[in-house]
Amino acid sequence: MAEIVNLRRVKKQRAAAEQAAEAQRNRVLHGRTKGEKLRDRLEAERAARGADGARLEPAKD
Repeated sequence: MAEIVNLRRVKKQRAAAEQAAEAQRNRVLHGRTKGEKLRDRLEAERAARGADGARLEPAKD
């Protein structure tokens, strides 16, 4: 004989599992420490300064 299943409970469990999986993906993508964010921002600024310093200005005749 088949097991009786409460569909509402199954739907809630499935939704909770999906939310947990999405939360894990977001933690991987966005879960950086303040130091890591600061380091990345400083590296981007340093790269921008280096590019600005190497830019050639058009010759004015």
